[in-house]
Amino acid sequence: MTAIYDRVFDELLDEAVAFHGHLCPGQVLGVRMTVAGCRALGVAHPRQAGKRLAVFVEIDRCATDAIQALTGVSLGKRTLKHVDYGKTAATFVDTVTRHAVRVVARDDARELAGSVTPGERDARRAQTIAYRTLPEDRLLRLERVTVDPGWLDRRRVRVFCAKCGEGVNYEREVRASARVLCRACAGESYYVVCDPAVAESMTAVIASRPPVAHAAGDDHSRST
Repeated sequence: MTAIYDRVFDELLDEAVAFHGHLCPGQVLGVRMTVAGCRALGVAHPRQAGKRLAVFVEIDRCATDAIQALTGVSLGKRTLKHVDYGKTAATFVDTVTRHAVRVVARDDARELAGSVTPGERDARRAQTIAYRTLPEDRLLRLERVTVDPGWLDRRRVRVFCAKCGEGVNYEREVRASARVLCRACAGESYYVVCDPAVAESMTAVIASRPPVAHAAGDDHSRST
């Protein structure tokens, strides 16, 4: 089996695009980040690595889909970690050796696109072409890093928020003034409950509805 970093680039790009849905500069960038990260880490066949390979992505954009498509990491398997830094960067980690490589898209690569494709007026197409052809050291920056073990070895425990009562898994709680709180109740919430009374009534309405019947063979009718 050919190592990912020895495979034909267009084949890798086709797989990423099939997963993402369309070709864009981020797909090209994500493929190159994946190839560079796996090569530097010595992971020849990431899809066969199982939970040995973990990837921390720092942005929820197109490049992340390419990384997921080519490595097989996923949130559900807890091998894909989204750390919302807003940076086009990803850290590839061998969870056995604890070796890790952080791959960062260079900010000046976008500016170089025009010089690489001087006759191309479409900025996105220019980026797509440039990200394919730029030398790796002009497109990406790689650095050896150490990942805090707490990010990889969260204990499988469950506690309950003292304020909302909801369960919190894998040591994601916040402890403040001897109270255990979920991050939302500790002030990190991305949502605001409009009216608790309305929420209760919505729950009651949903609970009162009869289950939806599915046709035989429908995936939704199968137990999970």
